[in-house]
Amino acid sequence: MEQVLVEEYRNETLECLHRGHICGVGIDRQVKYEVGDADYVAFLRSAGKPFQAIPGIRAGIHEAYDLTDREIAIMTASHRGESFHMDTLQDFMKHTGLEESNLVCAKSYPMHRASRETIIRDQGHERRIYHNCSGKHFGVLSYCKLLGYSLEGYEDPNHPAQLEIVKTLAMMAEMPEDQIARGIDGCGLPVFALPLRNIATAYLKLACPELIEDEETREAVRKITSAMHAYPENVSGTNRICSTLLQDSNIVAKGGFKGIYGFSLRKEQLGFAFKIIDGSDEEWARIVVSILEQIQYDNRETIERIHERFPADIRNDAGKIVGYSKGVFKL
Repeated sequence: MEQVLVEEYRNETLECLHRGHICGVGIDRQVKYEVGDADYVAFLRSAGKPFQAIPGIRAGIHEAYDLTDREIAIMTASHRGESFHMDTLQDFMKHTGLEESNLVCAKSYPMHRASRETIIRDQGHERRIYHNCSGKHFGVLSYCKLLGYSLEGYEDPNHPAQLEIVKTLAMMAEMPEDQIARGIDGCGLPVFALPLRNIATAYLKLACPELIEDEETREAVRKITSAMHAYPENVSGTNRICSTLLQDSNIVAKGGFKGIYGFSLRKEQLGFAFKIIDGSDEEWARIVVSILEQIQYDNRETIERIHERFPADIRNDAGKIVGYSKGVFKL
């Protein structure tokens, strides 16, 4: 049932099609917008990070360890390993007493090209802290440390911290825990799959926390999203689509590997989730901006910022325009 979401042209000849599904829900949790199948089940991947941060903040790790908003934002991040990301992670370890050796994510180089080249030029090596999920891991570890849970095996699906995460996600997504499919993410932590309508519902509550019945969870969400808005580049990186959207205080957004994306609009009381079937993320900006334009989103500054940072032009290796991409779906 997937629909074509984005077409790519080289000169005027169609070269690629990117198919997928889109779901938008309103404050009543009913589907208001659907392209393809709103019940398509997709793994959240890194789009789940804001929800994985909730148990720790709800338990008070930010107060216990004097975490700043920069450090709370990095808990939700798919960071690129830029210098300010590294500074934040070093502060996180200093405040919590955690060490890089506590991380189970694989050693890697930064995803940010200039940062990676600098490290290699200086004869540096891959490190666990460079992994784009290290902030999420430190957040879970901080929660474990505060509650006296073992730091060993924090990645195990049956670890108390992981059980609390899936319980929280189920509450936010309004679906039974036992209906949430499980897997293991690239970084080693459990990852969850659920229908797009439920992902959109969970994202709706990030932008509209008043919909959350549990007061402690509601306040934790407010703290997390406030930090994401205060330090949008800590959530992803310089001029990334997530950081671009988070510059707008009305939007909460986070993408994940293999083409999954969630975002929500506070004033409009809408939550969206979409999945690109081929797993690409290059089309995120085209799809997001098309959704915003089709619902007649009134913040033109945000829409223009997306067009500026993520132009429709396709360029060759020398920077010459050789084609274009466009969103072709109708909500």
